[in-house]
Order: sequence, then structure tokens, then C-alpha cells
Amino acid sequence: MSVARIWVVDDDRSVRFVLATALREAGYDVDGFDSAQAALDALQARGAPALIFTDVRMPGDDGLVFLDKLKAACPQLPVIVMSAYTDIASTAGAFRGGAYEFLSKPFDLDAAVALAQRALPDAEVIGVSLHELAPDRSAQLASGALIGEAPAMRALFRSIGRLAQAPLSVLITGETGTGKELVARALHGESPRARKPFVALNTAAIPSELLESELFGHEAGAFTGASRRHLGRFEQANGGTLFLDEIGDMPAALQTRLLRVLAEGEFFRVGGRELIRVDVRVIAATHQPLEALVADGRFRADLLHRLDVVRLQLPPLRARSEDIALLAERFLAAAAAKLGGSTKRIARPALARLRQHTWPGNVRELENLCWRLAVLAPGDTISVADLDGALASSAERIAPGDWEAALAAWVRLELADAAHPATASSLHARARERLDHVLLEVALAHTHGHRGEAAARLGLGRNTVTRKLQSGRR
Repeated sequence: MSVARIWVVDDDRSVRFVLATALREAGYDVDGFDSAQAALDALQARGAPALIFTDVRMPGDDGLVFLDKLKAACPQLPVIVMSAYTDIASTAGAFRGGAYEFLSKPFDLDAAVALAQRALPDAEVIGVSLHELAPDRSAQLASGALIGEAPAMRALFRSIGRLAQAPLSVLITGETGTGKELVARALHGESPRARKPFVALNTAAIPSELLESELFGHEAGAFTGASRRHLGRFEQANGGTLFLDEIGDMPAALQTRLLRVLAEGEFFRVGGRELIRVDVRVIAATHQPLEALVADGRFRADLLHRLDVVRLQLPPLRARSEDIALLAERFLAAAAAKLGGSTKRIARPALARLRQHTWPGNVRELENLCWRLAVLAPGDTISVADLDGALASSAERIAPGDWEAALAAWVRLELADAAHPATASSLHARARERLDHVLLEVALAHTHGHRGEAAARLGLGRNTVTRKLQSGRR
């Protein structure tokens, strides 16, 4: 394997000497230049090196002007900017110009060599710019289409192809962040209803008192604030597809109304007397086990049967690790298009690290990570160090369903403890007590003991917080 060439551009001879020596001892081929112009002349005569270290303040072109000229000639060339003047203008100018990293003088030589090793990973990288892809792959990555090459995803695509043509209700299940709405959009987009509306509603995101109006609409004067007629999602989706996400959170009273619409295709607006008829294909989705909700009396069995004509189970990302590279390509390309600049690539060791991650937030977590890396990773190649830093920054974030899942597991264990029925009878009170304790403890720590601010952050009155704290000490 050829030795990587590195150039050190600095008018200070001592800096050139010590940095070049350290890099040579690390196994690199190093040349030094005392000005930007000398380096530019060498660039024209000898071609680009693998990496350049450059000072900011030099005679002639300064380091930032030099950086602009380098990026114009060699956009992918990593450049590390050095300066004894670590001010906002210099650092911001360096990164705005496309610098891989900003190195403050005086610097530790081992740290500089480690930085060079990160900028020049020995391993191959994955990921290409969209214009380098075959046209069909490029269009697929650039769009919001469902993508994947894992066996589970290929089976899912076949099911979508068959189901799209059939006017059947579909229930999509899977963990949070697996892409259930993308599946619903694909079913609609490949169906005879594709030219009609696709309307989506997350039933968990709408307050229960407003959900009926959102679904079925209301007449003017139906309730306080209803100044005009409002068409609900069913009417908006007439002829097309209505996607009901998180269907397991729908209140019981609305489940009954929904069942009638599914059975008869008709309903009344809230406060209305006119019978509205619609032709809507309903696709529902949930991350919850609906059968368990039926057993608990929280979901109607007959509604489940209506929705669950065909079920599509989405695999979690950890079960389709072979798709991580493809998904990361899409997200990094989307970030580059939105933020400007070239698409970052992922070093193969970093890709291996991605495949080892458990992905509790699934594809949505990977997407968020890629956007974070697009902003924070210093070079065009994402290394393991970049990745570990980005993963560490989100290590304390909890996926939306995680704490509910932990709570549910605790409740099941407590209810199953038949040896202590008295303990089970106080379950609700004990759970509420622990919830209040944790909320207050964390909020007070966050506000450094300031009760008024903690109350405001929690949406409680100060007196309520004081009362709960006093009751918790008894």
C-alpha cells in the first residue's frame, strides 16, 4: 500500500520541522512549504497530496484564502487549519471554507498525528455522491421512497406490490421509528387511488376531546369556538387513503364510531344531521400489541378484526443491518443537499460500528445520527471516532416508547405477584407516587433547587410542587 503524502504549510520553520518530523515518524511522506503560493505551485506541478496542514497567518495569501483555492481545485482534499489565534472569526472562517479541523497552537504532536490518522483512514469508505450513482438508484436515494435490500424488506416489498391493488384494510405493526407511514404511502402510491388524497393522522398526537372533530369534522356552532364548518380527515381523504397512526391510543368512544364508518362507509359530522358517505381505504398502524389491549378491554375486538384484514409487520433496524449503509447514504445525501457541501462518506470500520449498534430508535434514530454527523464530523470521511462521539451525545436520550415499555414490564410483574394481593391493590397509588418523586427530583436538580422554575418546567403550580414535596417526606 502506498504511503500517504502530507504537506505542512507554515512560514514558521520550527513548526514545519517538528510537525513534519512527527508525521514522518508515524510513517507518512511529508513535504514542507513556507507560503501558500509555494504549495499552490507544487499542487499544479505534482498533483494533490492526501492531506494538508496549513497555518492561518502567513505572508501573501493567508491560510483561509489558501483553503478557498484548495477547495476550488480539490474539493475532497482534507485540510487542517492551524493558528495561534483561536478566535471566532478564524475558526468559523475555517469551517465555512471546508476545513477538516481547526488545530490551535501550541498543539500536542501526538494529537496532531492522531488527527492526521483520522483524516486519512486506512480503510475504504462507503457512500458516493448522488450524481455518481446509477440513475434509478440515485432517484431512489434522493426520494422519500421505502428502501432496503434485506430479505425481510424484499418480502415486505412483495407484499406491498400485491396488496396495493386490493381494496383491503391493512394493519401495519412494528417498533417506533421503523417507517410505518412510508409503507402506508407506498400502498397508496401503487394503488388505483394514487391520484386521490393520502391523508395521515397520528391519533396519539391529538387531544381526545378534539380527535372526533379531526376525524369526522364538525358543523358551525357544534361547540364553543366552532365558528365554521370543518371537514374531517375522512372527508378530506374521500376517494383516497386515510392513514391512522398509533391506532392503539384511540379512545373507546371513538373506536365505536370508527367501526361504523369502516362497516357502512358513512357518518355524521359533530353537531350535524346530514349523513356523509365516503369511499376511503383505511390503513392503520401501531407499535402496541393490540391483542393485549383487547384482552385488557382497552381496544375493541371487532374493530381489530376490521382493521386487521391484512397485517404487515415491519422489521426493526437491528434485524436488517445490511440496509444500514444504504439508508445512511440516503440520509447523508439529504443532509448535504439541505446544508450545502459534498456528501460525507463512512469509513468501513465506522460502518461496522453502526452495524453493532442496537438501534432502539430504529431508522429514525439512524436518520437523526446522520444529520448530526453531517454537521459535526470535521472531514468528508466519517471515522469511528466521529461516530462514537455522535453516538455518545445521544446515549442519554430515551426513545419515546422505552420508559413506557419499562413501566409496563414492572406493572405486569406486580400484577402477577399473586402472593401479595394487597400490594397489587395499591399499585396505582405507588406508581403515581414514584412518578411524582422522579419528576420533582429531576426538575429540581435541573433548576438547581428553584421550586418556582421547576414547577413552571413541569406545568404545575408552585403550591402543588410544595405540597407534593411535603407529602413525599412523610
